[in-house]
Amino acid sequence: MHFEIKHRFTGEVQFSCELDAAFESRAYGLQLGAAVKLAIKARAYLTRANLADANLAGANLADANLAGANLTDAYLPNANLADAYLADAYLANANLADANLAGANLADANL
Repeated sequence: MHFEIKHRFTGEVQFSCELDAAFESRAYGLQLGAAVKLAIKARAYLTRANLADANLAGANLADANLAGANLTDAYLPNANLADAYLADAYLANANLADANLAGANLADANL
């Protein structure tokens, strides 16, 4: 299945990928989470990406540049966000239980 991650303000596609067909019947948050993991692995540019509702439980997002990203209601328990750049990110209602935020830049982030 084809999936796209878009810029939160312009709607421009920032990353596209093919997800396993099994994701077609899964919730949008799981699809988005899988796409984000692939994007991070590919070192895609996700600054200001719309990642609202992403299920990123246990994801390794260390060193990721997610500046200005919309992570509203994102599910991030046990995620590794060490040294991630989250300046100006919007994290309202995000679940960060047991997430590793060591060295993460949260300047002006909305928590």
